[in-house]
Amino acid sequence: MTDSSSTTPGPGSGPGGVPVAIALTPILAARYRSRDLEAVRAAAPGARLVTVGFDGHPDGPLDDVEVMLRGRLPAETFDRILARAPNLRWVHSATAGVERVLTPSSRARGLVITNARGVFSRPVAEYVMMMILAVTRRLPQLLELQAERTWQPLEARELRDVTVGIVGLGSIGRAVGALATAFGCRVIATRRRPEAGAAAAPGDGDEPYLGSLMLDRVLPPERLHELLAESDFVVLATPLTHDTHDLISDEAIAALKPGAWVINVARGELVDERALARALRDGRLGGAVLDTFREEPLSPMSPLYDLPNLILTPHTSWSSARVVDRSVELFCTNLRRFADGQPLVNVVDPNAGY
Repeated sequence: MTDSSSTTPGPGSGPGGVPVAIALTPILAARYRSRDLEAVRAAAPGARLVTVGFDGHPDGPLDDVEVMLRGRLPAETFDRILARAPNLRWVHSATAGVERVLTPSSRARGLVITNARGVFSRPVAEYVMMMILAVTRRLPQLLELQAERTWQPLEARELRDVTVGIVGLGSIGRAVGALATAFGCRVIATRRRPEAGAAAAPGDGDEPYLGSLMLDRVLPPERLHELLAESDFVVLATPLTHDTHDLISDEAIAALKPGAWVINVARGELVDERALARALRDGRLGGAVLDTFREEPLSPMSPLYDLPNLILTPHTSWSSARVVDRSVELFCTNLRRFADGQPLVNVVDPNAGY
């Protein structure tokens, strides 16, 4: 905990710079655990806590709320809360993506936005490697043979013969790269600022640290097609912005290495689902793994369920028993920094969108 006696009190209107009131919307479950609420109270002594439901209805007044912990609320619900909280200064998003927080209303207010960068890196990276291993070791085909009671050994690939292309080298992209490196894959990536360096180091804020990251090279976004042409697996780990919407289009798919797989663990809007469906039906792709979709939950009537070589999961790559603890811990760390007048962790650049 920060020694507040040696720092300037923060912008909160409560005693010692803490916020007068904090709004808490559901993060990863419908209800906060008692220990989560205790942790928030300990980080901001004296602050009044206002819980807000998925529908945006609070259990108390919002007029003196200065800080909000926001979960997976739709943008329109967030804006309704914002309109009732004139003193709101800072919003912490319990998700890594902030496209539903950077609304015109929040931009006009000049709110400070922070996000959950680093909270989900480990489970998402493990999910990606699970899928890469399943495909290279031909697990889906082996399970089919088991169901058919057929004894037919299949030839697999070693990961040292596999190139993983990571689109977006943030905390999740680096975590994927670290695990892929550990398995012996060749790893290339795109990054908006390739000169910024790629390797994460312990203590740089991208906890949990997963090991060394060795990259064959880092490319700027305009050289995406170069990455697509060389990669056996293309992992989408980039934020959703104006520039990345429909990133995987007919044109991008045409640039993919024959037999490549696309793995999307970021946002559904990164992929033109119709273009992807055509490519899977035509056999131009080896396959795809989608954990996120343009419309969620995915309708039982969606044609995506019937596509060949497509593995669908219900937006679960982030899931682990530890993510709620890390989410609350990060928020409480920032609460203490807020009260002490220190720079917050994971501040979002509204112009960049992440």
